[in-house]
Parts: sequence; C-alpha cells; structure tokens
Amino acid sequence: MTNLLRIRMARYDLPQQIKSRGVYPYFRCIESEQDTEVIMNGRRVLMFGSNSYLGLTNHPRVIEAANQATRRYGTGCAGSRFLNGTIDLHLQLEHELAKWTGKEDVMVYSTGFQVNLGVVSCVTGREDYVICDELDHASIVEGRRLSFSTPRKYRHRDITSLERELARCHPEAIKLIVTDGVFSMEGDIAPMPDIVRLARKYKANIMVDEAHGFGVLGTGGRGTCHHFGVADEVDLLMGTFSKSFASIGGFIASDKDTINYLRHNSRSYIFSASLTPAATAAALESLHIMQEEPERIEHLWEVTRYALDGFRTLGFEIGNTETPIIPLYVRDMEKTFLVTRMLFDEGIFVNPVVPPACASNDTLIRFSLMATHTKEQVDYALGKMSECFSKLGLLQ
Repeated sequence: MTNLLRIRMARYDLPQQIKSRGVYPYFRCIESEQDTEVIMNGRRVLMFGSNSYLGLTNHPRVIEAANQATRRYGTGCAGSRFLNGTIDLHLQLEHELAKWTGKEDVMVYSTGFQVNLGVVSCVTGREDYVICDELDHASIVEGRRLSFSTPRKYRHRDITSLERELARCHPEAIKLIVTDGVFSMEGDIAPMPDIVRLARKYKANIMVDEAHGFGVLGTGGRGTCHHFGVADEVDLLMGTFSKSFASIGGFIASDKDTINYLRHNSRSYIFSASLTPAATAAALESLHIMQEEPERIEHLWEVTRYALDGFRTLGFEIGNTETPIIPLYVRDMEKTFLVTRMLFDEGIFVNPVVPPACASNDTLIRFSLMATHTKEQVDYALGKMSECFSKLGLLQ
C-alpha cells in the first residue's frame, strides 16, 4: 500500500542539502550550563545567541529554588491547572507578577507559545477583528489563525498602515491590536504611544507580547509599555519565563474579568499539564532577583550600547534596533549559513535567521547580549565578526 504521507515527507530535503555543504547551523549541542561561555564539542565558545538577558540561568539562588521546589512537590504536577495541577507556588507567582506588572490578575501557562496561542485564539469572537504587526512572533500568528475573528495585518511598526486597517473594521466590533513590544529578530521597539493613540480613536483594545521586553526595558525591567508610560492603557500584557526569568513557561496579565474568562476558555491552558514546580520556583526567584539587583539591567544596557556603537563603527547593517537584540543583516541565505559556521569555527555562537522567521531578502545573524557579558568578550566578537563579514563582502 502506498504511503502518501511518507512520500511527501521524504521529498523534504532542504536540511540534508545544507548539511551536505557543511553549514547546517541547527540543534548544536551544548555540554554545559547557559552562560556567556559554553562548552560545545569539548571546547569553549562565546555565547551570543542566548535569550537569558539578565544571565540568571545559572544563578545559585535560582538553581536552589528549583531544587527545593522539586524536593517538596516532586518533578511534575501530573495534571492541568484546571483540575489537579495547581500548587501554591503557581498562585504565589501569579500574585507577585500581577503586582509587578500593575495589572489586577495574572495566569501562568506552561510555555510562552501557549500564552499567545491560547489568548489570541479565544479572546475575540466571530464578529470581531484581530489586527497584527506583520512581524509579530509565530505564536501570535498561530493564535490569529485559530481565532474565528477576521484577521488584519499592518506593515511593520507603520502607524499609517495600522490606522488604515482599523478604519476598515466595523466601528461597533471588538478590535484587538496585537504587537510584540520588542521584536525578537529585529530588536526594534513597537511605537506604543502611537498605537495607544489609535486605539483610543477607534475604540480598540491592545495586547502586547513582552517576551523580549520584560527584564530589559522600563523601570525595574517592567517592559515596553512601562518604558513608554502606557501600561495602564494596554489591556493584555504577555510575558515568557524562558528569557529574563531563566526558566520556561509564560503568563498573561490583565483585568480580573478577562483573566476569569481566559481561565475557563483558553484551550492551551485548560488542556495542558501545568508548569512544573522547579520551573515555577525558578521564575519566581528570578523575579525577586530582578527587583533586588537593578544593576543587572543597568549593566545589560551598558554593554548593549557598547556593542551597538561598535557594530555601527565597523560598518555593519543593524537596522533600527535599540535593544540587546542586534540584527546583523546579510540578505543572502547561503552567506547567512556560511558566516554562522565561520564564526563558530572562531569560537562565537550566533543564530542565523532565515525564512520563515524573516523575509527572503532580510536574512540576518541575530547577536544577543546578556547582563553578564563583558566588554572584553564583546571586543573579541566584534573583531572576529568584522573579519568574517569582510571575507564575504558583507560590510558597508
């Protein structure tokens, strides 16, 4: 009997093609803790591909909190939050995050992806609209696809384009604008004051994905919306624990009525096992450290400004980034893979960004910084990256 599915799957050979050229950059194995230096293939490599912006993944307090939670509660909760999977640590984390974000209530999901999937897909109805930035994270895209609402998309950070889409909507319908706060590949920031102004004008609601904003922007790392002073006018704030919170999981912060609705209707929350005790405790302790050690964020921005100045001086094309996420545009898929391999051979780990994570003419190297990076490490990376990019004719 012919197996049509297996035939179709066998035709997909792009990874094999890249491997045959010796430049396959994915699933590289790390043999040590996540830090500014990691062990790979038995040798030390500088890590400039991590999302651990505050460098807390190996903090002794975070590790001990995870260990204590495992000893007390075990390795898992064996069920959904909806049924038998809620422990007091979940409630404590939600309570403290609500206070930290300035929202009435919070609910914690098992992954950040599940937050956007579960919120965007269910918070609006058939007669409503979900309006997204064209470069929103894939989890938002998938949530929009699952929603029964009419989808709309506006050009990246383009307020004129957003207003055009809002004007097309029925005035009495719910209109939910969904945007990343900090865009995960480009490192640029959503123009929140302008988005809030349009939301007022068209009676729209706003949801902001703060995955890369929390721990980085705003007073005490409270994110993009607090950075601009508009958090009170944003209806839903989404966060993830896999970046600055040194764990895994995610959360949504909003008013009590919205959270009550989501607790009883968000399918990725109801039908998923709850966040493990260790991950919950690690995120909670990371929140405490974030509040107690503001110097971490200060140093993150010091080393970020240093790196941004260095890349610009050397002639790298880095777009409109203003954050620790620095895109180094290559605009050629083959050269993107090649320069990733060249840099790895020089002891530098960076991430290649190619379609579908970007447009085919916007391929780039994603260089990301942590609060624990030193200027000496950045200097070494700048030198090696300048050499490798120059060899491929990629510097301006």
